Amino acid sequence: MKVPDIKVTPPGPKAREIVERDKTYIATTTKTAPVVAKRAAGSIVEDVDGNLLIDFATGISVLNIGASHPKVVEAITKQAKDFTHFAGTDYYYDVQTRLAERLGKITPGRYPKKVFFTNSGAEANEAAIKIAKYNTKKHMFIAFLRAFHGRTQGALALTASKAKHRAGFFPTMPGVVHVPYAYCFRCPYKLTYPSCDLYCANIIEDLYLRTIAPPTDVAGVVLEPVQGEGGYIVPPPGWLDRIGKIAKDNEMWLIDDEVQTGFGRTGKMWGIEHSKVVPDVITMAKSMGSGMPIGAAVFPADKDFRDYGIHSSTYGGNPVACAASLATIDVIEAEGLVARSAKLGQHLAKRLDEMKESYEFIGDRRGLGMMQATEFVKPGKKLEPDPAIRDVITKDAYEHGLILLPCGESTLRYIPALNIPQDVLDAGLDVLEDCFRRAAK
Repeated sequence: MKVPDIKVTPPGPKAREIVERDKTYIATTTKTAPVVAKRAAGSIVEDVDGNLLIDFATGISVLNIGASHPKVVEAITKQAKDFTHFAGTDYYYDVQTRLAERLGKITPGRYPKKVFFTNSGAEANEAAIKIAKYNTKKHMFIAFLRAFHGRTQGALALTASKAKHRAGFFPTMPGVVHVPYAYCFRCPYKLTYPSCDLYCANIIEDLYLRTIAPPTDVAGVVLEPVQGEGGYIVPPPGWLDRIGKIAKDNEMWLIDDEVQTGFGRTGKMWGIEHSKVVPDVITMAKSMGSGMPIGAAVFPADKDFRDYGIHSSTYGGNPVACAASLATIDVIEAEGLVARSAKLGQHLAKRLDEMKESYEFIGDRRGLGMMQATEFVKPGKKLEPDPAIRDVITKDAYEHGLILLPCGESTLRYIPALNIPQDVLDAGLDVLEDCFRRAAK
């Protein structure tokens, strides 16, 4: 099969008709491109006009093992034939218990754990907030500028990636103090790693905890090991460990949001494993169910709620979603996809670095494993973001058969499936480079 294969420039006539109906009936959200899927398998999406496109977006890092993996389809089908719902927070079924047990074994920390199941990453972070408050009896949190933890009111209080996410929704949950993340390309302190001695971490203890975030009131520090929607920002070596130590030394929980970085995406099963930190709570969703809506907060068993009814969820731990999640983990382990993410990610980074050397509008290439990005800047003005050229490239890419997804102010993320064939990956990168070439003219 030749991919990409464009028969009519997207969006074709059938796609345009669906897009118009969508605008009429569906609430305004975050539409990126008028790509209208008919079917998808692995890393290839067929649109309603018969075009075959290469998927570098994976449904926002949801399809780490590719679209419609046979093992996941089989698991979903089998479970759906047995039963589709039984309210696992009020009653019992084995598939939910097996998944919780499995998650306890594969997450950092060798101690008994429990799991609260949700339908999304935002809900998982809401659960983490409540678990931390419940146990510490403290009510403040430290989060990071450019962070994204969801759009519900508690999670939104932690989110700080774009002003539009928060505009008009004040007040959110009170008590969140935001500090700069370790964004070396745009260091807000105008310092350089490693001579900075991780100043952006140290200042939390040296200034914030002494002024506006008293440790006696701070329940936890919430972070993404690589910031996602904020721009795929990778902290330098040692930063996560330093944050972990600050949290521990000041009796604050460390809440690790792995919604976008989890399940092998960064070349480790969990992004936090690029450090030695063991978080108090780890949250997850997205690729957890390969497209089925499921999320979770995993935490020490001795920190469980002590009474019924303090927290619950109608659909959390849905049996079909749990079956999909177990199959997803099976595939990741059986196909060695964590190691493949690390290895193939090196190839992806190398090709992106070669492009960076050729095009002045690429200011930075960063990433871990198969979680890579390029940030676009105005030529001759190294740090001035250029979202316009990013958006031109995104449009040109889907018109030529490559599905991309922006993030941050002027960044494109590249998050193919961890099992994408290398020839398909390279074909997608060839399309990308052609887009860069046209944009440079």
